[in-house]
Amino acid sequence: MTSDVAGGISTRAFRTLTSIVHSYCGIALGPDKQALVANRLRKRLLALGLESYEDYCALLAADTQGEEIEVLTDLITTNHTAFFREAEHFRFLGERVLPVLGPALARLGTAVRMWSAAAASGEEPYTMAIVAAEAARLDPTIGWRVLGSDISRPVLAAAERGYYPIDNLDPVPPELLRRYFQRGVRSQAGFARIHPELKRRVHFQRINLLDSVYPVGELQHVIFCRNVMIYFDEVSRAAVVQQLINHLLPGGYLFVGYSETLGRTHHGLETVSHGVYRRP
Repeated sequence: MTSDVAGGISTRAFRTLTSIVHSYCGIALGPDKQALVANRLRKRLLALGLESYEDYCALLAADTQGEEIEVLTDLITTNHTAFFREAEHFRFLGERVLPVLGPALARLGTAVRMWSAAAASGEEPYTMAIVAAEAARLDPTIGWRVLGSDISRPVLAAAERGYYPIDNLDPVPPELLRRYFQRGVRSQAGFARIHPELKRRVHFQRINLLDSVYPVGELQHVIFCRNVMIYFDEVSRAAVVQQLINHLLPGGYLFVGYSETLGRTHHGLETVSHGVYRRP
């Protein structure tokens, strides 16, 4: 094995790889991420028996099915998430959105449709489901369902399983933990799974936010797209924001991460809270 894999990555190979990732999913990686990319790909190159990052670039160029490009994207992107992450958004959803939208839609015979557009391993959409289920306990007329999507097939598979280490559930209030999770026993000790009754109301599918068409179907009342657009450049961010708006019903809400903004996009949304926008 040559020193290229054992050591660093050339600037040329780094630019090629980051260009592929940007074209595929809109994530922009600057020169400060060169060492990170090299470290995250090193084991993959060794597993494939490749002697250099240039060889890996050549393999990607010949990947007509896009399978290795998916692997590349999974390896160098971060799928950090948590239950009740940025908790104020879930408080807003439970106290200001669902109690108003839910009964109004119920009178029309419609459920509240919610979409977690960067679902990762499922913590966000399941938290949305917990909040909705709690709202429905207070007002049984409220109907709801949740769609979770992500570009990564492995994290979506984890989300569909709905199994989590107990330590990952620390942000979940004890009462909700008892109500919406089942603790594992014997070989599953130390883990918990989402309660089947809640899980059946959450559907997952793969969606690349950079695609020109989203296979979402009906327009949504609530969209969470948090802590992913921060990795996009301005052009990609504007395109994604417009796509999300196109899938949001008038009167619906778009949630973005605490550290994110919609940039200079002429989106026409009303700002109603920190990271919360409403389509008039």
